[in-house]
Amino acid sequence: MTRVQAPSGASAAQHPPLTRADRCLFYVTASITGATVMMIELLGTRIIGPYYGVSMIVWSSLLSTALLALAIGYLVGGRLADTAPWLRLSHILLATGVLIGIIPLISQPVQLTTNALGLRWGALSSAFVLFTPCLIMLGMVGPYVIKMATSGLERLGRTAGTVYAISTLGSVAGTLLLGFYLLPLFGTQRIVVTLSVLMFVMAFILALYENRRLRAGNSLPLWGATTAGLAAFVLVGVAGYMGQRETPGSVVVFEAESPYAWVRVVDQPERGIRWLMSGGSTIGAEHLASGQGVLGYQAVVGQLPLFNRLGRDALLVGLGSGHLVNTYAQSGIATDAMEIDPVVAQLASEYFSFVPTGDVIVGDARYQIQQMSKQYDFIVHDCFTGGAEPIHLLSLEMFQKLKARLKPGGILALNFVGLTAEGEQEPVEAVAKTLDQVFPHRRTFVSAPDAEFNDYVFFVSNEPLVLTRSPDQRAQVTWLERLEVDVRGESDFIITDDYNPLETLHIAKAEYYRDMLVERVGESLLFY
Repeated sequence: MTRVQAPSGASAAQHPPLTRADRCLFYVTASITGATVMMIELLGTRIIGPYYGVSMIVWSSLLSTALLALAIGYLVGGRLADTAPWLRLSHILLATGVLIGIIPLISQPVQLTTNALGLRWGALSSAFVLFTPCLIMLGMVGPYVIKMATSGLERLGRTAGTVYAISTLGSVAGTLLLGFYLLPLFGTQRIVVTLSVLMFVMAFILALYENRRLRAGNSLPLWGATTAGLAAFVLVGVAGYMGQRETPGSVVVFEAESPYAWVRVVDQPERGIRWLMSGGSTIGAEHLASGQGVLGYQAVVGQLPLFNRLGRDALLVGLGSGHLVNTYAQSGIATDAMEIDPVVAQLASEYFSFVPTGDVIVGDARYQIQQMSKQYDFIVHDCFTGGAEPIHLLSLEMFQKLKARLKPGGILALNFVGLTAEGEQEPVEAVAKTLDQVFPHRRTFVSAPDAEFNDYVFFVSNEPLVLTRSPDQRAQVTWLERLEVDVRGESDFIITDDYNPLETLHIAKAEYYRDMLVERVGESLLFY
């Protein structure tokens, strides 16, 4: 039987037996860096999401970037741990702190540079440039911790398993902590800076350990000055960047990070418009002087009562700035409003002319509608963000749930943004075909005839959709009929929860929308 010899001689002197405190330090390091990995991944959606949207493409870009970076980190870290005694774990964490800290400083120029590559490759390139360096360094931590925490080959498997388990548990804790508590309380920039400073603190603690325990020869005064200087650089640099952001022609009246996006109220005094922005979308707008809504599609959706003059209650899915609620109130319709973002719901009342006429329900529409038993004469489906709609709200199953919430003869109005150019109408046709599977009657209108980028408003019902032709509403009916278009629902597929390719089909629309948004509110407002 072969026995593994314990380290002896010079090796034993350089690496004395590990104590419980030593292992605790290593495991805490693994846990904190594991949490940091997941936080950086999740924060990535908040950093590049406002510019490229939060879609499966952005998530795929971030996850693939993170996995690639970690794989490189594991490989490089493993080799250097065995062959580069001059490189210490404290050095790795110090570099990590710098690389995390500069993310807010370079995010805007990086995204502006990669924009020319389009949505797919632009999002992927931005994620790669911004997050790969720090994630590679974080990936190197695991092999170094295993190397330091292993006193002999007889404990190698146990130590490696323990390190990766603790690192993974740290990732779980970091994910929950960030999503449930930190983001709503502090916002992306503060958390990124805090993670950077935390890496500096960990680097200094490990340098202290290496100096005293491993006799690494680190100069503690130099380490202290270096870590303090780098931390100050990050803090001052990010604070200066945030303070120097310019928004020509716009005044940011309010901004805060909600659980779902960076939400802003932006005034453009020269144009006389106030915008409500969520991430990379304008989800509401009104004239500063009159408080009237300015988004064209709302004028079309506002004509919904023309199809049923006796309707008295409505459900609005996607509150935005709340102007549709006010419009329906003029026809004596009480409207319950559903909004996923509590900050948006708050701002609609505080900064816009929204006056509730029913309940304001805060939560995801898919979940909330499943919990409801109330039925309505009208339901308005108006969800749009970052150049695309939440795809889980645009499926056969979702439309069936909405139908169940309609009274007999009730009407569903759905606003869907699409391109009108030849070859770009597949998403619109697919939505129409899916609606046709649930409702036997449909009429389709657009907000602007001949526009390249248009709002398609679908009115669907179990009963024929007949416009009221009373004398006092003749002008409204004539105007609406001029906006009617023929969308036949000629698509190769029906949108379901199982098969929903809308995000991929809508890449061209998302890119067009981003360009339009830049022209509308300015590029600087698309960044944190």
